Amino acid sequence: MSYCRQEGKDHIIFVTKEDHETPSNAELIADDPNDPYEEQGLILPNGDINWNCPCLGGMASGPCGSQFKEAFSCFHYSKEEVKGSECIDHFRNMQECMQKYPELYPQEEDQESSTQTESNTGSASVAPTEGSASPESDSTPATSSVSTDSALATDNQTAS
Repeated sequence: MSYCRQEGKDHIIFVTKEDHETPSNAELIADDPNDPYEEQGLILPNGDINWNCPCLGGMASGPCGSQFKEAFSCFHYSKEEVKGSECIDHFRNMQECMQKYPELYPQEEDQESSTQTESNTGSASVAPTEGSASPESDSTPATSSVSTDSALATDNQTAS
């Protein structure tokens, strides 16, 4: 016996084996290319930007939505030789807005450091990984002397 249960906004439908054995009587309707509600992708057939496209991940409707729309529109409609080169101020405004909401728009370095912190929890000492900043210098990638020495040893053995 099949039944339906609702949890919040979701409807959960439980079906029996017998329900799956009977052929479906659902009728498929051909897509109407003129349907204004049909998903068209990021760029609509007339060349406009589809701000409702799920590919934008809600960026157009968040607290920095207007700044995002200005920057993205500027880039999309740019006619400059270096596309979007005239849009730097719009992207700067968007970035400044996003920095005001770090919980909604985490920086890549914030995501990497939180991932490293979670994975290193419980370790007494962990060597920095290649590409991570060393405590002495933020601009120089750190490398482990152990891995370098062992790589040299391997190369020397191979050459012999």
